Amino acid sequence: MRTPYQVIASEFAGTAVLVAVGLSFVIADFGSGSIVSHWMPQPWLRRALTGLLFGATGGLLALSPVGRVSGAHINPIVTLAFWWRGTLEGRHVPAYVGAQLLGAVAGALPLLLWGHVGASVHFGATDPGRWGAWAAAGGEVVTTFALVAGLLAFTGHRSLRPYTPFFLPVLYALMVGLEAPVSGTSTNPARSIGPAVIAWHWPGFWVYLLGPVLGAVLAVAAFRSHPLRLFESEVAKLYHFELDLHGIFRKHA
Repeated sequence: MRTPYQVIASEFAGTAVLVAVGLSFVIADFGSGSIVSHWMPQPWLRRALTGLLFGATGGLLALSPVGRVSGAHINPIVTLAFWWRGTLEGRHVPAYVGAQLLGAVAGALPLLLWGHVGASVHFGATDPGRWGAWAAAGGEVVTTFALVAGLLAFTGHRSLRPYTPFFLPVLYALMVGLEAPVSGTSTNPARSIGPAVIAWHWPGFWVYLLGPVLGAVLAVAAFRSHPLRLFESEVAKLYHFELDLHGIFRKHA
């Protein structure tokens, strides 16, 4: 069975909104002449605020019709993790990832309206920090591990499952607040590729492919170990777990 067009459209639209809205927060908080910096001069506090708002955007998308239709992966790494966990059939992965990457580029286009303010931070593109590309790759491994492990824990435990979308703002506030100076805290190749395309800004881009993939592999491997086997994801969604509108999610018996 082919991936239903509604699912593809949902992931495209959801990723576009995540990039357009989430990176607007990045620009507003860190762009040249930022008003936010006047009343919140501490960079770490602005990073935490940015992460909180970015995570909240993803959480709201999970609660929205995007989450109802496609599961609101809005990140190729989340799609891969659900596939590796056996809750999404592999034949749907290319459609999900393609929709996410194209949606990210489409969502980055409105960022051009920020003009020189957006350009001053490459429209939210992720760059390795002053410690270099390998340190940034390590940072992406750690933060993506935290993201995927958190999602697998929340979606895999019945009492935690309803709170999955609400875990994201807290997680990203912590990760961006602490780790962003190292890698920019992408955890999402689509989030990185969107602004990279419109700004044509690609320094160390391999970091934002290799690091997240490796982090996800390690997280999924950890959940296959004996102590964590009690966390069994049943459906490849972040919310609306009872719905499988198109029959594409493989639930465990």
